[in-house]
Amino acid sequence: MNFLARFMTTSLLVAGSVAGAFAADQTVPGQGNATAAALAAQSPLVQSAMHYIVDQAKSVNDKQLRHETLDAVNNPQTCVTHRAHLTAQQKQAIVNALITAGLVNPQDAATITGGVQAGVFPPVQQDGSACPQLPQPFYAAPGSAYINGHHSYPGGLPVHEANNEVADVHLADEYRDVYGSTNRGGFAIVDPAADPDREDHDRKRAAVSIDQDIIVAAPLWHDWAKSLVFQWNADGSEFTELNFGGTGTNDAWGTPGDSRTGGHHIIGVAEAMKRGLSPAFVITQACAHSAPTSGNEYKVVNWLRAAAIMAGIDPVHAGYLTTDSQNRLRLPALRALGSLDLNANNQTNLLAEYVLHNLSDADFTYSGPAVATMNVILQQLAPQYGYDPTQTSDYQNAFRNVVLSYLSGERLLMIYSEKGLDGVKAALNHLKAAGVI
Repeated sequence: MNFLARFMTTSLLVAGSVAGAFAADQTVPGQGNATAAALAAQSPLVQSAMHYIVDQAKSVNDKQLRHETLDAVNNPQTCVTHRAHLTAQQKQAIVNALITAGLVNPQDAATITGGVQAGVFPPVQQDGSACPQLPQPFYAAPGSAYINGHHSYPGGLPVHEANNEVADVHLADEYRDVYGSTNRGGFAIVDPAADPDREDHDRKRAAVSIDQDIIVAAPLWHDWAKSLVFQWNADGSEFTELNFGGTGTNDAWGTPGDSRTGGHHIIGVAEAMKRGLSPAFVITQACAHSAPTSGNEYKVVNWLRAAAIMAGIDPVHAGYLTTDSQNRLRLPALRALGSLDLNANNQTNLLAEYVLHNLSDADFTYSGPAVATMNVILQQLAPQYGYDPTQTSDYQNAFRNVVLSYLSGERLLMIYSEKGLDGVKAALNHLKAAGVI
């Protein structure tokens, strides 16, 4: 038995007496968080993703944004600032405010132990103190829900964020090349042959302005709260996420619409607000799950509203929202967008960064099916490696989660699509030979 397997077995034995009682209890930190952290710390895939994320955060020019981003993703003692000093009574008051504002449907928390409060305020270490801390390292968190969710393995979060980071940076350069290039005569041209290894001074020569700091930092911040929301149960499965940000009925300024979304999204925006990050940045972050276009502005508005309630701030006073002539909350006119009242002309105040960040978060279209497919394939192959899928804890902690943390569902699905089961087995054989499984 390799070191990691021994560590996992020991962790499970220690937690054994309480695992049955607390495996699905979302009012206390996940009993499997330490096991997941040990696995993610040894995965070259996960750790290389973390190195990339940290290097990208260090490249941010804005001093405050750089400091807060590095602190959030790379400081093991980072403070969850929107949770500082909160009592159970204050948490319930916030929950009540969200319900009254039509930003939570209590029925959506029916399957969560602890109800709405546990969904909006997942358990943290040193809860209620001046510096509540993450229940697990950022690098140990998964990228999504366990069953068929994308990157749903220990360390899936940094892998997912690394992919989105690459995408956002490339999308911004694409917009500069296609919409911001100019020929010697001063006319707009398409110039996709620009140097892919360009430096900042090359980007500044573009005729259009796209804030590179926002492009770099938004993907790193967007899913930060998954380290709170998707904690690990002792059997290697995950906490259940509460979707909120609406009731699912009349969310579009009182008309039919559904703006509910994964709670991690709103919790992360609340943290960014509490840390005082700029409106342009926070709104961009809030656009990850929907661009505010094609009739979807109300969704982003509601997510900002919910986050502001959690952060205890006035979103209009802080500049994250504004009101239009119908007294509806809307996205504010940042930079020079206010030169004309776009809302009065039935338009949205839109920055390119909002849409680029939304597009960069789209890898779930392959990553989700990749995990779903590999769940089937790994269950089929597991007995060949000494694991019984019906023995849930052993299978999930020592095989399924380990394989995906080292290889990823995307890599394995691409191998499978080209080489079939033999290709997947070759990858697993390498892990076995190295003593990983």
